[in-house]
Amino acid sequence: MTAPTPAVLAVDAGNSKTDVCVVSGEGALLGRARGGPFHPHLVGAPAAVTAIAPTVSAALAQAGPVEVRHVAACLANVDFPVEQRALEAAVAAAGWAPSQEIVNDTFALLRAGVESGRGVAIVCGAGINGTGVREDGTTVHFAAVGQISGDWGGGGQLWREAMWWAARAEDGRGPDTALRTALPRHAGLTTMAELIEAVHLGELTEERCLSLTPLLFSVAEAGDDLARGVVRRQAEEVVALAATTIRRLDALSEPIDVVLGGGVLTAGHALLMDDIHRLLADTAPLAVVRVVDAPPVLGAALLGLDRIGAATGARERLRSSFAVPRAGL
Repeated sequence: MTAPTPAVLAVDAGNSKTDVCVVSGEGALLGRARGGPFHPHLVGAPAAVTAIAPTVSAALAQAGPVEVRHVAACLANVDFPVEQRALEAAVAAAGWAPSQEIVNDTFALLRAGVESGRGVAIVCGAGINGTGVREDGTTVHFAAVGQISGDWGGGGQLWREAMWWAARAEDGRGPDTALRTALPRHAGLTTMAELIEAVHLGELTEERCLSLTPLLFSVAEAGDDLARGVVRRQAEEVVALAATTIRRLDALSEPIDVVLGGGVLTAGHALLMDDIHRLLADTAPLAVVRVVDAPPVLGAALLGLDRIGAATGARERLRSSFAVPRAGL
C-alpha cells in the first residue's frame, strides 16, 4: 500500500470566492477547488470555516491520498488579533492538519510577488489594504475595514464615487461629466434618475454595480476631467498606503519591492498605473514596483511550503503549475 503524500493545504478566502489548493511537499499541484464567499465578520468564525469545508473536501478528493501537514490560510476579514485568534481556533477544530497559520490575504499577494516574502503588498480589488514585512520580521498592517479606519477606494467604492458625480451632474448640483450618460447607458437605462432608482431598489445585482468601475476608468482615459480626478485620487490612496508602509518599516533609504495586486491594479488601466508610478517615485524613489496577477492562493501555498521546509525546487515547480514566472524576473 502506497503511503499518503505529505502535503500542504492552501486557502485563499475572500468576500467573493474561496480558492483551495493541495500541494505536495515537492511542489506538485495535486488538487484545486473554488467555492463561495468567506464572511466571518458576518456569520462568525466557526460558521465561516464550516461554509468553506465543502471546497476543502473537493480539493482533497481531487488530490487523492495525502497527509496534510500544514494549513496556510490567507483570509479576507482577518483585520484584528481577535479575528485571527477566532479563525485559528475554528481551522484547528476542523482537523485538516496538525498545524495552521492564519494571516490576512495581503500576505498571499506579498509571498506570490517576492521570493523572500519581504516587502510591501498593496491590494486594491473590491476594497483596499496594505501590508509590509522587513527582513527581521517587523510587520506593518492597517485595520482596513472601510471609512471608519481611514480607507478610500477599491472597486466597491469607485462605482459609487462615479455615481455621486454623475447624479450631481444630472440634477445641477455639480459640473457636467460624461459619466452622467455613460453609467445609465451601461446599465441599459436612459438617465441617472433611472439608474439611481434601480440601484436603490436592488434591481441591479452587486456584480452589475461593480461593472460600473471599469467604465469609470474608460471615461477617464477618454479625457473626462471629473473621472480623471477620481482615478487620480485612487492612485494617491495606493501610494499613500505604500509610502506610509515603507516609512513605518524605516525603509525609505533602501530598495524595497512594492507588490501591487487585486482587480483594480491588475486590470491594466494606464492612467491609474502611470499616476501610481509617478507619485511613488516622488515619495519613495527606491521602491521597485511589481504588478502581480497570480492567483493569491499561490502565495498561500508558497507560505505553506516555507513552513514545512520544502526545498527551493518545490517552489519553482509550484510556480510553473500556475504558469507564473519566478518572482523578480
